[in-house]
Amino acid sequence: MNTYEIIRKAPKVLLHEHLDGGLRPITMIELAKEQKYDKIPKDDPEELQSWIHNDSNRGNLPEYLKGFEHTCALMQTKESLERVAYELLDDMANDGICYVETRFAPVFHLSKGLTLDEVIRAVLSGLEKGKRDFNVGYGLLLCAMRNMTNSLEIAELAVKFRNEGVVGFDLAGEEGGYPPKKHLDAFNFIKKSNFSITIHAGESFGKESIWQAIQYCGAHRIGHGTHLYEDMEYDEEGNIKSLGDLANYILDKRIPIEICLTSNVHTGAIDKIENHPFIKLYRHHFRVFLNTDNRLMSHTTLTKEYHTAVQTFNLNLEDVEKLNINAMKSSFAPYNDRLEYIYNIIKPGYHAIRENLLSLKTE
Repeated sequence: MNTYEIIRKAPKVLLHEHLDGGLRPITMIELAKEQKYDKIPKDDPEELQSWIHNDSNRGNLPEYLKGFEHTCALMQTKESLERVAYELLDDMANDGICYVETRFAPVFHLSKGLTLDEVIRAVLSGLEKGKRDFNVGYGLLLCAMRNMTNSLEIAELAVKFRNEGVVGFDLAGEEGGYPPKKHLDAFNFIKKSNFSITIHAGESFGKESIWQAIQYCGAHRIGHGTHLYEDMEYDEEGNIKSLGDLANYILDKRIPIEICLTSNVHTGAIDKIENHPFIKLYRHHFRVFLNTDNRLMSHTTLTKEYHTAVQTFNLNLEDVEKLNINAMKSSFAPYNDRLEYIYNIIKPGYHAIRENLLSLKTE
């Protein structure tokens, strides 16, 4: 069994995955035909995947986000929303993922007359059916958009559906010119409701975005956090020598950072994976873990992300296990559920892999 297959079969946890960034190309083609959507130029799944990936890999976030025009356009009915959510959990099962938190912005799915409640219920219906059929746990995050003014309404919806599968609230979209502190009403509502917050920050903007997300908005997790490297000093070999106040705070308070290696290159957050601060953060004991962000746009899977990290940063199976335990600890699932996944699924899964590899060596 090669390294890739070992990682694929190992139990994994995914916390940063956009629902509308992970459609199957064949599903897009079929939905486009059903809905008479004519803006997709390819009717072959592999060619469509390549077209979307090439169009998204331009080195900046605004260009990367353009691909969502097509996926969101095809997710405007209850049936399409439910299908995409259901297929997500099928894909997760095939990739060895035992728990996933997927996120989306309900406001982008109203063009054919659905209400926000109907959009959310359709996605939850698909996720629940997928959980039943594929035995993958899930949580749904509702995204407000930085450039919109309805973030409080989305926050209220997140709390409204907290007992039906929604586990938290997120702020997404272009960072430049849209600081998170402009949405304090939404975050104050979430905090007063004792609910969970993750915020896209430090992806295409500096460490100030991360600071605001934590100190103004009360983020429990940080999406990307790539520019946290700006709050560190390095020695001649490039290793972390000292931390600034923000980085120290994140380390001390164990604030999780949702690392997305491949998409950070595609959006221009980092020039190449070899230079990603992930490995320095991990070696310095920050609570980090890997994610896919948008499987369709970045043509990736969580297995690919971990395989890339293993090859690039010389990680071993124990590192992969630790990173996935980090992820499960950082999930917005209830505490007892987190323990269940860690001690009854993740740890036994990696133990079995090690035992299997040992037996293969002795045969």
